[in-house]
Amino acid sequence: MTEPDETQMRLRVIFGPAGMMGPGKAELLERITRTGSIAAAGREMGMSYKRAWQLVETMNAMFRAPLVESTRGGAKGGGASVTDTGRVVLEHYRGLEAAARAAGGTHLSALEALLVDMSEGK
Repeated sequence: MTEPDETQMRLRVIFGPAGMMGPGKAELLERITRTGSIAAAGREMGMSYKRAWQLVETMNAMFRAPLVESTRGGAKGGGASVTDTGRVVLEHYRGLEAAARAAGGTHLSALEALLVDMSEGK
């Protein structure tokens, strides 16, 4: 993970009217994988349960197969898991990010060199 003061690139893939995939949706998928819960993943990201569900529904509608499957609560509680398709989408998205960083590194460094020096709080 990058430090807050570090220069970073954020990649957003726009699929025309079908939707888009960006860093927030990718992070949500990673957190659902880790927590097994849409609600818990959303809480960790500081978003409402409703917003997390909206993003999951959007992603599930964008692709040929769902990226996240959920089970309703009950005596044993509910849960969610990222599907094989979800894992593949996430892998390709993270691969695009890595390729963009590698390809754009020289340009990013050149842009950073043109920034004002704020190291002494000027």
